[in-house]
Amino acid sequence: MSTFQHGLVIGKFYPPHAGHHFLIRSAAESCARVTVVVMAADVESIPLAARVDWIRRAHGERSGVAVVGVRDNLAVDYESESAWLGHVALMREAIAGGPHGLAGVEVDAVFTSEAYGAELARRFDAADVRLDALRATHAVSGTKVRADPVAAWDALEPPVRGWFAKRVVVVGAESSGTTTLSLDLAHALRKRRGPHALTRWVAEYGRELTVRKLAVARALAGLRGLPEPSVFDLEWDDADFETVAARQCADEDSAAQAGGPVLVCDTDALATTVWQERYRGRSTEPVRALAQEMPPRALYILTDHADVPFDDDGLRDGEQLRPWMTERFREVLEKSGARWIEVRGDRASRLEQALAAVGEELGRGWELAAPLG
Repeated sequence: MSTFQHGLVIGKFYPPHAGHHFLIRSAAESCARVTVVVMAADVESIPLAARVDWIRRAHGERSGVAVVGVRDNLAVDYESESAWLGHVALMREAIAGGPHGLAGVEVDAVFTSEAYGAELARRFDAADVRLDALRATHAVSGTKVRADPVAAWDALEPPVRGWFAKRVVVVGAESSGTTTLSLDLAHALRKRRGPHALTRWVAEYGRELTVRKLAVARALAGLRGLPEPSVFDLEWDDADFETVAARQCADEDSAAQAGGPVLVCDTDALATTVWQERYRGRSTEPVRALAQEMPPRALYILTDHADVPFDDDGLRDGEQLRPWMTERFREVLEKSGARWIEVRGDRASRLEQALAAVGEELGRGWELAAPLG
């Protein structure tokens, strides 16, 4: 039997971390119902909807836990009665709109790890349940995470890691060394150990699709007694490129959640728009939309084709188009507004250039806005 009927956990969750999840778990194990109120200000860098979603995904299966969000653009001043009244009014509004509020169950326990817990509990006429005030159980805070997400990586749930992951995308023309460089880069980052040992690499789905299409075409030709087709005989339609872009985005998001602070991708949906132009003469709105909806790119790395001899591996058919594709990638990347570099030289030199650029990007940090205070 639960000790309390309705527990309350409030916070900015900017971002959610292990300490927050400890509070919510403790409330869920002590209360018949729990309302988690996520309070976010417009000036903060992580959207309210993302924070609500992350906590729901972490605790949504727990019986009786409801997660609601509210925009709170009021200044924080623990000595101000008007500030207290304003914040508590927003909390009550959020609770009332949630399932437990609609059920009319009053809050009878407030779970916090902060000094303001006593006053907040008093204003709800509820028990003050204070947990881990000295951060001895979970030595982490939102401030620490924002200052250095890499150091706090173990305290973050997969969806939060996915949001923080710096996505580095290697693009280029056929047989220009994109796969080689992206694999080398991921391997070099893993050797740094710590959270970087989790570095994931996202393969080019378009190549996988080409292998499948060619195998199917050859199987059909064999059944019909026709000559074995080559990659030059394959037909590509717009639906193929929409499939490639969608699958590339899905694979990338999955890998970001499972990986480390840097995610290395061998192409992405923006590159798919260029490949669609190459095969279809133009890109289509569905593919462009997928490219526009991608999470921010930390860095693009363009591989120049000039230093790489064309390697006909049976899946390539555009040696004469390599100069056009390299130039088109330059144009698209420049227009994208994303940070990008172009690498040249031999394999070792390209990796050295890529690592230097990634190191510079990590040095920039995440530049998150300070919480409204």
